[in-house]
Amino acid sequence: MPIYQFSNETLNQIPLSSFENEKELQTVFEKHLETLLGIRFIATEFVTGNRQRGRIDTLGIDQDGSPVIIEYKHKSNENVINQGLYYLDWLMDHKGDFQIALQNKYLDKYEVDWGNPRVLLIAEKFSEYDKYAVNRMGGNIELWIYRCYDKGIIFLEPIFLPPDTKKKKVLKTLAGEEVEIEYTVEQHLKGKSEKIQKLYQTLSEDILGLDEADEIVENPTKIYIGFKRGKNFCEVEIFQKYIKVWLDITPDDLNNPKGIGRDVRGIGHHGTGSFELQLAELQELDDAIYLIRQAYLLTL
Repeated sequence: MPIYQFSNETLNQIPLSSFENEKELQTVFEKHLETLLGIRFIATEFVTGNRQRGRIDTLGIDQDGSPVIIEYKHKSNENVINQGLYYLDWLMDHKGDFQIALQNKYLDKYEVDWGNPRVLLIAEKFSEYDKYAVNRMGGNIELWIYRCYDKGIIFLEPIFLPPDTKKKKVLKTLAGEEVEIEYTVEQHLKGKSEKIQKLYQTLSEDILGLDEADEIVENPTKIYIGFKRGKNFCEVEIFQKYIKVWLDITPDDLNNPKGIGRDVRGIGHHGTGSFELQLAELQELDDAIYLIRQAYLLTL
């Protein structure tokens, strides 16, 4: 994809560049993992042990508490998908190792959602056969392509994401036992007034309508409903008399001509975003979508 830089008088194409090697690519991503992918870094070159020998490029946890494995390639090859499946199998068979690594990094700050582990494969390109293969295999394997340009510019785009997971099963450890729990939109709406249910349904339709390619996922979790395209761009929590929306965009970068909402950096809140809206009426949706769209555009 060509990228251009323009001023009032000129328009110049920015030349393609490249990383010197795979390690440089990995280092850049790990340093800016949360900004690029909404994933918190846990470990690099994580050794999988003596029985299933391997070395995971990057281990992380995403905004919704899902474990994440990331593998980087200069170019895709026939082994990268098999490698991703191998590490995903290892992860589900060694949850304790992941929990220890997480605790060592964050002192057990995050609750892990074992129902939706993710494997991200990042390369300059993938073939149509690769996309077909991961689709047929199932599992939460994602394909992401990157481009490196002069002036330190990186282009990043998901070209395959797993199907909608809003009916996903979640495994949680309770008193040493694993219990299956299903989080749904219906659970979040249960017991709410007809007015609030209508407000959420309209809000959801407007948010999903931001993407004509239907790549936005409505993702219910224990406390909120996330909307994501690769990573979260907003989260919604439904209350009895109103709805709260958090936007994953720095408040300083938000064009907010009407001055609605508030900056919640440094204030405890459930969503992963740092700007909060509170909605109680259908008439407020147009102004809210204007702001939500800005957070969504950061995922393109």
